[in-house]
Amino acid sequence: MYSPQLLKSLCLIAALMSTGCAPGPQIHNDTTVLPEASTTASNTTQKDITIAPLPLEEIQATSLAALATLPQQEVIPAEDDGLWSRIRAGYTIPAVDLTHYRRELEWYRRRQDFLLRVGKRAQPYLHHLMTQIEQRGMPAELALLPVVESAFQPFAYSSGRASGIWQFIPATGKHYGLRQNWWYDGRRDIEESTRAALDYLSKLHREFNDDWLLAIAAYNCGEGNVRRALSRYKGSAQHPDFWQIRKQLPRETRGYVPRLLAIAAVVAEPARYGLKLDPIADERYFQRVELDGQIDLALAASLAKISLDEIYRLNPGFNRWATDPDGPHRLQLPVERVAEFQTALAAYPREQRVHWRRHRIRSGETLGGIAHKYRTTPTVLKQANRLRGNLIRAGRNLLIPVARKSLQSYRQSADRRHQRAIKSPSSGSRQIYRVKKGDSLWSIARHKNLRISQISAWNGLNRGDPIRPGQRLTLWQTSNKTLSVVNAPTAGAERTGLTRQKLHYTVRRGDSLWRISNRFKVSIAALKSWNKLGGKRLLQPGQRIKLFVDVTASGDS
Repeated sequence: MYSPQLLKSLCLIAALMSTGCAPGPQIHNDTTVLPEASTTASNTTQKDITIAPLPLEEIQATSLAALATLPQQEVIPAEDDGLWSRIRAGYTIPAVDLTHYRRELEWYRRRQDFLLRVGKRAQPYLHHLMTQIEQRGMPAELALLPVVESAFQPFAYSSGRASGIWQFIPATGKHYGLRQNWWYDGRRDIEESTRAALDYLSKLHREFNDDWLLAIAAYNCGEGNVRRALSRYKGSAQHPDFWQIRKQLPRETRGYVPRLLAIAAVVAEPARYGLKLDPIADERYFQRVELDGQIDLALAASLAKISLDEIYRLNPGFNRWATDPDGPHRLQLPVERVAEFQTALAAYPREQRVHWRRHRIRSGETLGGIAHKYRTTPTVLKQANRLRGNLIRAGRNLLIPVARKSLQSYRQSADRRHQRAIKSPSSGSRQIYRVKKGDSLWSIARHKNLRISQISAWNGLNRGDPIRPGQRLTLWQTSNKTLSVVNAPTAGAERTGLTRQKLHYTVRRGDSLWRISNRFKVSIAALKSWNKLGGKRLLQPGQRIKLFVDVTASGDS
């Protein structure tokens, strides 16, 4: 029998659940990534889960403590639910006290609908993740890291330019061999990104004295931040753990590790927390099929007798309507469709796997202009037509690869996802601005008396996204031109009393303090002061730095 205190605590839980008086963090329809909460030069990621402070903390502490101390014989054992059981059996990260992740656990405990959605999204990928983790002898808890990173959304894209279920930023992705171009982004490729993520986590595990919690923290905020937190540790432990340096880490990371431990606890004993997980069969969902060249994804879907959306779900690395002409020449298909697809593909003429259109070159046309017209790239046109350079002659013909169906049919292509991300105001006049050499979102916003955030929203851009000469941007000129301003701190030779706009700039390959200072018309001394860049500390690609720049009409970044 339960004690009177335990019964009282359980009653409190029921009251809380019935009144809904303990609101938790928000999930923005599971696809919106919340604003950036940390800065790193390694693998900055933005999550679609942010744990907010809870009211009635003392009551919830009592109620959750009651749940955590239920007699063992009263805990409902987890049933055999396929892959979830396999994950539980592979847990190896040492258990920690519930108080370390109580708040995160309480959030999951009140989000049954979210857990079911995440489980459905994870279904095609989870068997592959577990197989790779087991082959490396790594903790099974890592298979749940994409829940925290992306909610298992393969097309998740953060304001820090992190992409895929493992949320790699471009620089870290390239470092771990993830190719990124117009046709293909390896950060979203399930096989490739999983390989890269486990490589990275293994490296971090070795670097931080085989401490998995420190490795996971470094995956979130970068090894530099963890090393600095360790260097500031003042206790007596020879090898401080995550909990001992937690307060020295970026705020987002302080909740990141507890969030993983909380979802692992839920998967371990869902019934203990009044939750359920839909079973996932412990069997391979997809299988790799090798190809001998490029193929239209609509044709591949037709030959495999599956939907085009399913093709993209299993092959989210492909950005366009076809596979990358330079490879990888492979597809992931449902296991049960592989044999029939291979038979149908063998009988299909190779030269017909991509449609071609003949374009007669007119006077004044350029290779780049033709590529833009047909939604392809100059490189593809040069390869298809065996051109050595960009010189073309009027009157000659070019072969252009074109999609088999209308581009609107490829709903998960980068172009279609970009169009869905664009937000337009309800009023105002629409203008098209062609990007010039040397332009930045900041300079365009300043010239047009707009906010950077407005331009980004209207064009489906995230902070740090590069723009290129010739690119067209949609701008809306509205009647309201009152823009917010901030007062920058003065530093070095900077004058006082200036009204300035605060910007966050992502360092690119080849950047230097001199180059950035020259571009934004600020002093190197100010850059160093604003970002605490002392001594010989070097800038790293992907690093985000803070700037305050003079404005005529300011806005946010």
